[in-house]
Amino acid sequence: MATTEQRIRTLVNNQSQPIGRARKNLFKQRFGTFVLYILAILVALAFSLPFFWTISSSLKSAAELYVFPPTFLPETIRWKNYSDVFSLAPFATFISNTVIITALAMVGQIISSAAVAYGFSRFKFPGRDALFFLVLSTMMLPWQVTIVPTFLLFRYLGWINTFLPLIIPSYFGSAFYIFLLRQFFMTIPRDLDEAAKLDGASSVRIFWSIILPLAKAALATVAIFSFLEHWNEFIGPLIFLNSPEKFTLSIGLRYFMDNPFEGDEPREAILMAASLIVALPPLILFFAAQKYFVRGIVTTGLKG
Repeated sequence: MATTEQRIRTLVNNQSQPIGRARKNLFKQRFGTFVLYILAILVALAFSLPFFWTISSSLKSAAELYVFPPTFLPETIRWKNYSDVFSLAPFATFISNTVIITALAMVGQIISSAAVAYGFSRFKFPGRDALFFLVLSTMMLPWQVTIVPTFLLFRYLGWINTFLPLIIPSYFGSAFYIFLLRQFFMTIPRDLDEAAKLDGASSVRIFWSIILPLAKAALATVAIFSFLEHWNEFIGPLIFLNSPEKFTLSIGLRYFMDNPFEGDEPREAILMAASLIVALPPLILFFAAQKYFVRGIVTTGLKG
């Protein structure tokens, strides 16, 4: 028979084994998390390398760009490249044109898409589902198919070489944004609508005072997508704009390559500086509205 001392030792050993296994599991978990963080950092650095190289190239001289082997950091920081962006081309005009087009088109796209999405999500009428399917089917149509008739239409209206072809179509909604907002609106309880109707609120009042304030995350997502779409648009301005004083930033970047300036000095460093100036507003917008953007993506499309 086991003595009292042996029983105590057996009991202590049995209790220490789960503690040892828990420590091992905790160590494995922390080590796995550490490895994942290291891999994530390495992948992020790999994807960020072209951006950092652009920043470095924008601060180099023309001669230093062609040094072999290439150097990552500039020997002498050349801030003059950024001022040359505005002195060698009407870049301030390009920025102004892009801001006007982007702001007006973004507002129109948000308002029109939200209004159409509200109708599809809150009203029942004959053919609603078929009409919604027709709206979604327009996303399957490539823009190459419609660009020629669209150009002929705008030429007939006399809108060529104006901002109107880049702004007015946004006020007729976008199929993707209509779908995104409709899915979000359907997650909002209808009890709020019924309570507002009992208080005498009209459909417009419900849309403006109840639906839109509750859909800030989805609206922010649409705003970010719309801003990026119009800020970076290249084909539209290339086709509809002819005068340099009406060019947008996407066309203005090409301006540095196609138009000769004084001297034969390469302008790749200036082009890199101009590219960073163009990329700065979308970066600021994304980080400023990141919380709403992620929330809008997560909470959209939960209900069909």
